[in-house]
Amino acid sequence: MFLPELLAPAGDFEKLQIAIAYGADAVYLSGTSFGLRAKAKNFDESGLAEAISYAHDRGVKVYVTANIFAHNRDIAEMTGYFKNLALLGADAFIISDPGVLKLARQEAPNVEIHISTQANVTNYASCNFWHEMGASRVILARELSLEEIAEIRQKCPKDLKLEAFVHGAMCMSYSGRCMLSRYMSGRDANLGECAHPCRYSYRLFAEDITRPGQFMPVIENDRGTDIFGAEDLCMVEHIPAMIEAGIESFKIEGRMKTVFYVGLATRTYRQAIDKIKNNYLEMLKMASHRPFSTGFYFGTDMGEFRDMTYKRSHDFVGMVKEYNNGQAIIEQRNVFEVGDTLTFIQPSGKDFTQELSEIKNKDGVNITRAPHATQLLTIPVSEPLEALTLVCRPC
Repeated sequence: MFLPELLAPAGDFEKLQIAIAYGADAVYLSGTSFGLRAKAKNFDESGLAEAISYAHDRGVKVYVTANIFAHNRDIAEMTGYFKNLALLGADAFIISDPGVLKLARQEAPNVEIHISTQANVTNYASCNFWHEMGASRVILARELSLEEIAEIRQKCPKDLKLEAFVHGAMCMSYSGRCMLSRYMSGRDANLGECAHPCRYSYRLFAEDITRPGQFMPVIENDRGTDIFGAEDLCMVEHIPAMIEAGIESFKIEGRMKTVFYVGLATRTYRQAIDKIKNNYLEMLKMASHRPFSTGFYFGTDMGEFRDMTYKRSHDFVGMVKEYNNGQAIIEQRNVFEVGDTLTFIQPSGKDFTQELSEIKNKDGVNITRAPHATQLLTIPVSEPLEALTLVCRPC
């Protein structure tokens, strides 16, 4: 049985470092234009060069998103963009628009083309079409079942790779093609500016046709209904079934999520793919998430309404920068204090938990509470720690 590629999100350079340290085979990211996560920090030209070099030095591939639904002005602005990305060493372009694909093929004929999930490819005929247009990979629509994916794999050329999402946020609209954001906020989701209006709290009214002019409220709870909200995808317990269906790249959603989420999700799926025994689901629940589901992989029944509030079991409080002789230098991200029980999640080493007995600030002064984000603190630890170790405590 082949082992699939693990593809992790890199919304900025720090998240790229975390994704690579925690086991990604490849990362996907965006320049400052043309990707579908315009609100992520993303990478300017010098940032792209640094990111690609950093990843390649560690044997990790870099896929650059250019998957907006382009308007005329975008095509004009894109001229020269793909040629420059090729010179920087990008391994693939993620594209949804056929005109953009043509431009990329003209400017960078030796760089792979991956068809975005935004193109909502739901059948083998579409896969074969994109292959004929020069694509080497298709990122399948989220709405497909594993049975459908297996049939696609059987009816497509072997050199056309199939990629699918394995974890992260879902979208209430078909393959992300949503107009709510543009209608309600003026921010076009199809140009990377989604305001996520599906996650607002709503009051839903149903018209009673027997009583013209009257509206009957349908309210699920005190704060409204999450009728537009989607559960988070979590397939960590179904890795063998996804491999058997022929999925060759497992994609984790989350370029706008935290480094804590990126590290936990990447390492958990790395271990699951490599068949290292662990309590995968409990690990994933540590980071902020909506209720988990298996999406459409086992059919179209998404279940009844549930409270879609984000939940987590732990707060991310810091990241290890250095370790020396029983002391760890932590870059703080959240409040913690002496007496807290801290869990240390390492990129490859053993995790452990200990009670915090002491905190020293950058001047070496003992403090009992650390309330200021991003300050450097020194704490005693019972075991050696790797750089980029994630530090958290129970909520």
